Formats: sequence, structure tokens, C-alpha cells
Amino acid sequence: MSAEKAVLYARENGDRFLRELKDLVAIPSVSSDSNHLADMRACAEFVEKAVSSIGFDRVEMVETKKHPIVYGEWLGAPGAPTVLLYGHYDVQPVDPLELWETPPFEASERDGRLYGRGTVDDKGQFYIHLKAMESWLNSSRKKLPVNMKVIIEGEEEVGSESLEPFLAANHEMLSADVAVISDTSMIKKGWPSITYGLRGISYFQIDLKGPSQDLHSGIFGGAVKNPIHALTEIIGQLKDENGRIGIPGLYDDVVEVTPEERAAMAELPFEEGVFLKEVGAPQLNWENGYTPLESLWCRPALDVNGIWGGFSGEGSKTVIPSESHAKVSIRLVPDQEPDKIGDLFETYVREIAPREVELSIQRMHGGRPFLGDLSHPAFAAAGRALEKGFGTKAVYIREGGSIPFVRNMTETLDLPCLLLGFGLPGENAHAPNEWIDLENYALGTRSAIHLYEELSSI
Repeated sequence: MSAEKAVLYARENGDRFLRELKDLVAIPSVSSDSNHLADMRACAEFVEKAVSSIGFDRVEMVETKKHPIVYGEWLGAPGAPTVLLYGHYDVQPVDPLELWETPPFEASERDGRLYGRGTVDDKGQFYIHLKAMESWLNSSRKKLPVNMKVIIEGEEEVGSESLEPFLAANHEMLSADVAVISDTSMIKKGWPSITYGLRGISYFQIDLKGPSQDLHSGIFGGAVKNPIHALTEIIGQLKDENGRIGIPGLYDDVVEVTPEERAAMAELPFEEGVFLKEVGAPQLNWENGYTPLESLWCRPALDVNGIWGGFSGEGSKTVIPSESHAKVSIRLVPDQEPDKIGDLFETYVREIAPREVELSIQRMHGGRPFLGDLSHPAFAAAGRALEKGFGTKAVYIREGGSIPFVRNMTETLDLPCLLLGFGLPGENAHAPNEWIDLENYALGTRSAIHLYEELSSI
């Protein structure tokens, strides 16, 4: 079965595909905001209709405790492998609105990009696959080369709370040979990328309580421990000047980067100067003994994400605050587990916390890291598909971010996972002026068409 007729269909219908994506982006499906409940349902209905229209045998909207999951399947290729596609239709909030150059829910084209909330995370990326499937089912053969199952959920941006129960309850219905997710990025334009590793996360809040109320710093200063000082003493002992985390036992389960991986990463188009310019910092800082990419992708990272307490208004107020607080995240790598890291973090912070303050620690959330098995034939198939779609050889990369459900899904359903992202660095996925590159959108659709054919032989 040749993909060329499907590719031709996609090219001839490209303008319509883009108009449909703009209609999808126009729905303000912000899952974290209860004011958008009706919009979330409207978006689920849009996706349900979109999946139905491409010719699937079965499509349904599954109710959950929060937002609906859209499920669809086409099983018209007996004996062929089954591919499970995952995507999400919910998006991040748009604040601060004043920083958007064009309205976030009115997708607009400029400079070869499509701007709007959800264009790349993840409406544009899963729509690439829906249109690739349509191209197969509406070209002359009226068939896909593989069986397809589709899950499009509405809670990824708020933790995918309903997804795991759905997976567990529908294990047989969701059985497949490989999962495909497009919710990541390429390392650089012109470098199609297969992501095989993600970091996990453990997230905490530290709360310190000192005096029962704010105190006059002139009357009590020097005799009462300041909770902000106590907090900075704790934070100062979490990492050393070499970028190494000071928590005992934290590195015990870390899988070291292999020499082969280090060599492959060294060949990737990562330029420190360009990265520094994108970051906008005076200079970079990474763990001694590793490269910046290795530190970003393959090593644990601890960051203080927020700190507050005391007086921060205009002018001066001489007080010793009664409380101080900090939010701390640790990015995890294989084979670290969030619960174990949480225990190590709590034990260490309690050991180093000054005794003059009362300490409490909240575990906010956690997610496990993911590392794919590159020896599985699905990865080679994906590489061939991307090379056909983009006209250049694909590279294998990791990402420093966390997508916790990937590990949960692969283990619950016992299948490998291909992370094929068509976004680009600097795409502002969670920030104002989010965009997707329109050339990547077209080449991504072509690559997805080839992907299904390549996966038919795994």
C-alpha cells in the first residue's frame, strides 16, 4: 500500500485542514478554570465530530469526573499492528492577556507561524494525526495500513486525573502494539526528532512558622529567629556551587548516560550561545562533569519555584514575619521514583531546618520519568517516516520536561511509546503568543501519513 495518494490528498486539502484547526483553537478549552466548563464540553464535541468525520468505525465521548475523553477506533486492517494515538484538547490559561499580540483564541497567521493558545500544545499536534488518518481513508484505497485507536483527553494541563482510571478500566479495549504521542518538540527546525526520554518530577511546599504574629524588628530583632532567614538557610543547603543536589541518597538510582548517548548528543545542533540568548540570563549554569544538554535531559535538577513571606509592599515596614514559604521542584531521571525522592527530601530538610522554627512539608504532586527502548522496531519505523516526511534523517533526543502519564500509560497498557513532536524551541507553549510553525504542520502531516505505513511492518 503506497502512501503517495494519501500525501497528495493532504496537500490538496491543506488549506481546509488549517481552517479546521483555527476553528478548534477558537474554543477556549481551559481545563483549570471552572468558568470554561461549557467550553470544555464544546471542544470535546468538536473533537468527537472531527474523529467521526474521517471515517472511524466507532467514536464516543466518555464521561469522567471532570472533562470528557473522546475515544475512537478504526479496525479495518485485520492482521496488521494496532496504533494507539494520544492527544489532549485542553489548554493552559492565557494570562497575562495584555502580552498577546493577537487574541489567544483567534488563531492568526504571520511570519510562517500560526499563533493562538493550543496551536502547538496540543491541538495542532494531535490534529496533524487526525488529518493524516483522513488522508488515508479518503484517498483511493479507503483504508489505513494499520488499525487505529485514538484517545483525546481534556485534563492533561491539570494532571490527567481521569486518564489512569480510564486506562485501567478499558485495558482490553485499548490494547495496541505501539502508542504515538505528538506533544513534544524538535530540537531545531529542519531536524525531525524522536523523543525517547522525559524527566519526572517531585514537587513540594515548605512552610515555616516562627512567632505567633509579625513582630517589630527593632524590639525583637536579634533575639527571635526570622522565618525568612531560616528558609534561606534551608534553601542554601539544597544545592552546592557545582550544581549538585545535596540531598543524601538522591543520586543512588540515577541511570548514567552511556558513552553512545553522550556521543550522539554531542552531534546534535545545540549551541550554547543561541540557548543563552533564548534564556536571557547573564550566563549558563550546569552540573560539573556534564554538558548543558546532559544536565537538561539526563540529570536531576532542583529548583526553587517560588518564595514568599513578610512585607513586600511599597515603602518599608520593619517586621520579623511570622511565616515563610517556598515551593521546590525536583526533576527526576530514570530510575528515580517520586515517592522515594519525596522521603529523602523530607528527611533531609527536617535534619537541616533550624530548630527555632516550626516546619511542615507538603507533597504537591509527582510524576515518574520515562525512557524508551530504542531497540524496539517502532523507533526505526518512526525514523524512516520522519525522513520521508521532512527529507532529512531523524535524530533521537530527550527532553527535560515531564509528561507523567507517558510512563503510566506504557506500563498500564504494556506497550512502547513514540514521542514524535512537531513543535520548535521557543514556541511559547505555556506563555503568551503560543505558535506552531506552519511548514512543520504540513511536513508533520506528511510524516504521520508515512508513519502508519512504516508501523504496519513492526
